Amino acid sequence: MNKNKILANVENGKISPVFALKQLRGEDEHRNHACKEQLWELDPIKELNQLVGLDNVKQLVTEVTAFLSIQKRRKEEGLIAEPVVMHMIFKGNPGTGKTTVARIFGKIFKHLNFLEKGHLVEVERADLVGEYIGHTAQRTKEKINESLGGILFIDEAYSLARGGEKDFGKEAIDTLVKAMEDKKDEFILILAGYSYQMNNFLNTNPGLKSRFPIHLNFDDYSVANLMEIADMMLKNRQYKMSSKAKIKLFKMLKQKEQQDFYNFANARLVRNIIEKAIRLQAVRLVNKKTITKEELLTINEIDIKDE
Repeated sequence: MNKNKILANVENGKISPVFALKQLRGEDEHRNHACKEQLWELDPIKELNQLVGLDNVKQLVTEVTAFLSIQKRRKEEGLIAEPVVMHMIFKGNPGTGKTTVARIFGKIFKHLNFLEKGHLVEVERADLVGEYIGHTAQRTKEKINESLGGILFIDEAYSLARGGEKDFGKEAIDTLVKAMEDKKDEFILILAGYSYQMNNFLNTNPGLKSRFPIHLNFDDYSVANLMEIADMMLKNRQYKMSSKAKIKLFKMLKQKEQQDFYNFANARLVRNIIEKAIRLQAVRLVNKKTITKEELLTINEIDIKDE
């Protein structure tokens, strides 16, 4: 009930002034709570801190925030300020949060007034490498221009160097290197991929490695981390697991860890299992004549199945 309706009800004698005052206070509290929730959603640093693990990434944000603030103060005092270059290398297995963090970084750097837009342009080799001389440079420049004011994120970046000297991927690398210098204040370039391949890739161009002052390693998630991620995914969708469902998921993840230790810790695996569980729960409930709220909320053991 809005304010005008509450006041009208007082005038018509439908409710007492005391009761009306309580309703108005409750409405104000609701409005204030909604505003606080909205501010929470708009704060990208809080969004980052909600992610499971990634302590080194969160520490970097603390350092960068302090660094940008101090450089601004030094300029105001007429002191020499350090050049601010934020190009980055992300190393880690698929599903360890690299793309998610890149997207949040865009919001954070916009929040800090370092980036004008803070958007993320995500590309791979096929988006940059053309079919003839000059075509690759043109396509790469287009993606760079698209990312100005934000972040250009190249996943599996090492694939740009897989064809050797005569491959058009080298043309993309050279174009990127030039843009990193010419437009260093206008966008952030993030190259991502497996650790070993990324290390080899950075040695393909003498000027490449030195242009990335920030290198972040994305460690694999433990089973405990993945269970926490599963709980968070369900909570965000207003679901929860029964105790037996949690035990089954834990055993399933442990088994997968033992089967493929080096390629196991993947949050995408958990997301796929959870999304399938939600679908299976729906199939299980849809034909029931009566469904309780608790049943709608709960994912049971039978709903937890492999991808």
